[in-house]
Amino acid sequence: MDTLARALRDDDDLPMITAASPVGDPELIADPNIVKVVISSQSDALYFSRSPIPFRRGKIPDLPTYRHLGIYGYRVDFLNRFISLPPSPLERAEGLEQLRALEDGARIKVHLTEHEAIGLDSPDQIPLIESLLTAAQK
Repeated sequence: MDTLARALRDDDDLPMITAASPVGDPELIADPNIVKVVISSQSDALYFSRSPIPFRRGKIPDLPTYRHLGIYGYRVDFLNRFISLPPSPLERAEGLEQLRALEDGARIKVHLTEHEAIGLDSPDQIPLIESLLTAAQK
């Protein structure tokens, strides 16, 4: 979280930032509840999807898949503009609000982490999260 705030503080032109981590489990990659992100060489988001992206026509061993971790940092002026925009076609198609920002031309910086976050992406994950929280309290 501190890293995202620092990036916004240090770059006045950065409107929005988020985090992602590598994911290699084919089951997670195929899961539509796990949001994937494709990242540019400048660490900006190119696209987010519930589908496995990028699509691989063949074996590309050095091409990672990244899981979007669902945490954001926003510059206030951008957030005020963002919430005034209507849902975009891509946002409605994927059910992902960050696509509204991309469709509007916003830059979304992606901070990569090795942290393997467990998201609460669907109701069937509630028991897993509850068991992890119970174990952490012991």
